Amino acid sequence: MKKPVVAIIGRPNVGKSTLYNRIIRKRDAIVDDQPGVTRDRKYADAEWSGFNFTLIDTGGYLPDTENLIHQAVYNQVHQAVNEADVIVLVADVVSGITSLDSEVANIIKKSKKQAVLAVNKVDNQEREYDTSEFYKLGLGDPVPISALGGRNIGDFLDKVIDNLPVQAPETADDESEIKIAVVGKPNVGKSSFVNAILGKDKLIVTNIPGTTRDAIDTPFSYHDQNFLLIDTAGLRKKAKVKESVEYFSTIRTISSIQRCDIAVILIDAVEGITDQDKKVLDEAVKFKKGIIIAVNKWDLIEKDTYTAQKFETDIKDEIPFINYIPILFISALTKQRIFKIIDIAKSIHGERGKKISTSTLNNYLEPIMKQTTPAAVGGKEIKIKYITQIKSAPPVFAFFCNHPNLIKSNYKSFLEKKIREQFGFFGIPITLLFRRK
Repeated sequence: MKKPVVAIIGRPNVGKSTLYNRIIRKRDAIVDDQPGVTRDRKYADAEWSGFNFTLIDTGGYLPDTENLIHQAVYNQVHQAVNEADVIVLVADVVSGITSLDSEVANIIKKSKKQAVLAVNKVDNQEREYDTSEFYKLGLGDPVPISALGGRNIGDFLDKVIDNLPVQAPETADDESEIKIAVVGKPNVGKSSFVNAILGKDKLIVTNIPGTTRDAIDTPFSYHDQNFLLIDTAGLRKKAKVKESVEYFSTIRTISSIQRCDIAVILIDAVEGITDQDKKVLDEAVKFKKGIIIAVNKWDLIEKDTYTAQKFETDIKDEIPFINYIPILFISALTKQRIFKIIDIAKSIHGERGKKISTSTLNNYLEPIMKQTTPAAVGGKEIKIKYITQIKSAPPVFAFFCNHPNLIKSNYKSFLEKKIREQFGFFGIPITLLFRRK
């Protein structure tokens, strides 16, 4: 059975993300003094007194229809309210009740959902007396807390738990879930791609670069396979990472690549491949993830018979080592070939976990290495005794030889090419290690 859902909502800069981090006991949501830092809904598993629930952090409620991001955040808050079993309204004791607090409280009352009113920044006993005015919001007894200092958090969570629906026994995590990180430079269409896959506007989509700042996780199922889609903030050039928020967004993106199985790297069809795209690809290769290059906005390109072929050739000319990586031409807007990405991701996941037996490897590679031997260095003849795969997901092959440090990079590339010709590993970086025997 699905875990109960608790949504944290409120106006900007009242400490929602600080409370979110306090509850999940780690610094997951970006926290900054600048209002409006959290924009998308962010999900995490949480636990208190043996009760498990899903926690949602939302962007600050800003019903400003003239501002695209504010309007999108407004929509996100409403969706979080619809999803939640319990709604936590966070208010600020220092500034007191504002018109926005009253507006959000009215949304909660209209939803008829269970609610807990948390009055934040109550750092001492004197400020506790100031919380009495919050009864005016009509959400019951306000709970005075300090999300930053941890004051009264236990009492607050007890009240949240009291309002949760009864839980069924928890089922074990699905180890077959395939984690897909959607990465790329800002405004390439990552959130639009995720929304197209899910068939709903879970993530904020605007044409303003940098709208997504955190990594957003969304589970879904497709053809009886469970997936987790990770939508990430766009990787920016380091010279442009000036704000602390942008810095942490970049860290989150790299972290998302680290924890995924497959990285879908979106490239803008109109701009073509850029240095930024190459940096994103380098990160995915460095962490040995399954990789798919998806050229988005293909609907905006005037095409003839050879357009896709020329575009693919241009990419491979820029990055010659990526012959093993699939390149697809998609449109998140029209949904052209977006589910082909998911099909290929499933295939690559299988390739990533593939294990070749030692006897099969040696029976295939020994004749090849006898026919094309590694070049001698300084009069020293190099002999490779045998090969074995020592790891899968990602695949690692060990070559045992007499002079492992003398094998040149072109021979290593030759061996990798031969392994791929015979055993596949499509979309997967593989590692060759050379050890003394």
